[in-house]
Amino acid sequence: MLETIAAHLDTVAALAPQWGLLFVFVFMAVESSFIPFPSEVVMIPAGFLAARGELGLGGPVYAAAAAVVVGVLGSLAGAYINYFLALSLGKPFMERYGKWFFLKPAAFARACEIFNKYGGAATFVCRMLPAIRQLISIPAGIARMPLAPFTVFTALGAGVWTAILAAAGYAIGRSAGDISYLDLCIRGRDAALSHLPLVIVAAVLFVAAYAGVSRLVMRRSEQQ
Repeated sequence: MLETIAAHLDTVAALAPQWGLLFVFVFMAVESSFIPFPSEVVMIPAGFLAARGELGLGGPVYAAAAAVVVGVLGSLAGAYINYFLALSLGKPFMERYGKWFFLKPAAFARACEIFNKYGGAATFVCRMLPAIRQLISIPAGIARMPLAPFTVFTALGAGVWTAILAAAGYAIGRSAGDISYLDLCIRGRDAALSHLPLVIVAAVLFVAAYAGVSRLVMRRSEQQ
């Protein structure tokens, strides 16, 4: 899929000065919903175009930051689609008819298993994991996770992931000469994935610290 989509990025890039941020929002919303779509072909080119002053927004750093913010908003929009569909339709419906929405039974079962084991914090960490980041919103909706923490955790996880991809594209845009969009996406993806393990470790430590502080506060509240 990456190769197929990257082949059409020249057309999209030509419209980036006028419609770049709208494209980022729409395609990240699609990527974050149940429709399979690689975020690498959205945020990496966005960072690349920002670095070269072709995103149509002020300076390169400002344009890259705006792309990340819009990418997070798009990710939230797509996550809300999954969340509210799952909340409204329930698990039996998703298990029975999910295949018609590109939801593979094995992937759905795995997402539910992870969410049931780790709770709402999984919506943060899993937003950075390939193949599961789009689906983790579904068990959150099924479990009726409160919307406020769902939004915060999803935005944090999506923010880290979109920033990594945009930064990879930005770095290539500042250092590389002429490059095809396919090579750009592949190089950017490889660079992002090479740093992902450290990011995941940091995310897990953050969640562990959050859980520890929350328990400490609750214990003190009960003792008062």
